[in-house]
Amino acid sequence: MTYHPKSDFVAVMMERGFLSDCTDYQGLDEALISGVRPAYIGFDATAKSLHVGSLIQIMMLRWFQKTGHQPITLMGGGTTKVGDPSFRADERPLLDEAAINDNIAGIKKVFSAYIDYETDAPNKALMLNNAEWLDGLNYLEFLRDIGRHFSVNRMLAFESVKSRLDREQSLSFLEFNYMILQAYDFLELNRRYGCILQMGGSDQWGNIVNGIDLTRRVLDNSIFGLTSPLLTTSDGKKMGKSQDGAVWLNAEMRSPYEFWQFWRNTTDADVGRFLKLYTELPVEECDRLGALAGSEINAAKVILANEVTTLLHGADAAAAAEATAREVFEKGGVGDDLPTLTLTAADLGDGMSIVQALVKAGLAKSGKDAKRLISENGAKIDDQPLTDAGLMLDAAALSSPIKLSAGKKRHALVQLEG
Repeated sequence: MTYHPKSDFVAVMMERGFLSDCTDYQGLDEALISGVRPAYIGFDATAKSLHVGSLIQIMMLRWFQKTGHQPITLMGGGTTKVGDPSFRADERPLLDEAAINDNIAGIKKVFSAYIDYETDAPNKALMLNNAEWLDGLNYLEFLRDIGRHFSVNRMLAFESVKSRLDREQSLSFLEFNYMILQAYDFLELNRRYGCILQMGGSDQWGNIVNGIDLTRRVLDNSIFGLTSPLLTTSDGKKMGKSQDGAVWLNAEMRSPYEFWQFWRNTTDADVGRFLKLYTELPVEECDRLGALAGSEINAAKVILANEVTTLLHGADAAAAAEATAREVFEKGGVGDDLPTLTLTAADLGDGMSIVQALVKAGLAKSGKDAKRLISENGAKIDDQPLTDAGLMLDAAALSSPIKLSAGKKRHALVQLEG
C-alpha cells in the first residue's frame, strides 16, 4: 500500500508497524489534522489484568495522545456480560457483575502508566464504562431503533462468525448480539463525546465496520476504523503467552523481574519489530538494534526489556530487574526477585520429589516433562547439574532456599515457610 500520511498519528502507525487496515486513510488523515479528535479502544473485563497481547492496543492509545489527540479507554462492564465470540472456538464463561467490577478495578491500574488522565490539556484521556449506557437499555426499543439496521445475512458473512459456523460449532444468540452491542458503543461514543475512531486488533474488523455503518445510518456521521495486526512471535506463538502462562501486566500477577525477563528472552528475529511496537526509541535505532547479530543482539534485548519495563513499572523496577538478571546469569547468584515457591510444612510432609518441585515452581508442565528435562541435562539445582529424578527434598534440604533452573533462562527459588 502506497499512502503518504498527513497526520502525525497515521505516520507513526505506518512506520512503526501498527497498521493492519483502515476504513478510510485519507478521510481519517483529514479529520486528524483539523483539530483534537477522540478515539477509543474497548477492553472487556474477562480477567483481573490485561496481558502482553493487549499492549499493542495500549501503545496505540499512548501514541494517539502523544500526537495531540484524545484517547478513550472503554471498559466493557456491559459487553463482558455477553462475551466476544470473534474467532473463538467456544463460548466464554459468563461472569457476574461483582466479578466484572473486580476485574475492571484490576485492569484500570495499568492504563495510567501509559496514558495521561490528569492533564488539563484538551487531549486529556477519558476512562469510560459501557455499562453506563448498555445496562439500562429497553429491549423492545433497542430492537426497534437499533436492531433494524443490522442484516443477519451480512453478520453471518463476517469471517469471525463464519469461521465458527464452518467448524459446526454452535454460536449462541447471546454471543451473536455482541457485535450489535459493540456497534452501539461506537454510536454512543460518537453521540456523547464526538469520538471519530475505533481501534483494535484485526479480529475486531467486523465489529468496527458494524459500528461505522450503524452511526452513519442513525446519526448520518462519518467515523473511522483502524486495526493492528494480530501478533505472533517469529516462531508462530501467540503474543502474550510464555512457557509458564499469560504474561500479565499487573505487577501482583507477574513481577517486574518476570516481565523484564519475558522481553529479554525475545527471539532474535523479533527484536527490531518489538522495539518499534513496544518502545518509543526512534525507528532508525530500532532498525539498527534489530539488525545486530551474534552476541550483540543480546545487548539489544536488554535495551528492549529495559524500555518496555520502564514504561509499565518505572525506571527503578527496570534497573532492579536488569541487576537481578546479571546476578543470576553472569554470577550464578540468587536474586531476590526470582519467582519463588514457598512450601509449608504440610506441603512438604515427609518430603517432596524434585520432579514435583519443578512442576510446582512452574519450570515444567508435568511430571513427565520434568523427568525429560532432567534426563536431557536441562535441569540444575543451585547451578549444579540435576541428574537424579528420584531426589527428595526434605526440611533439612530446605533449611535455606534452593535455586532450581530449567535451561539457561528460567529459574525459581524453592523455600520453606518461616
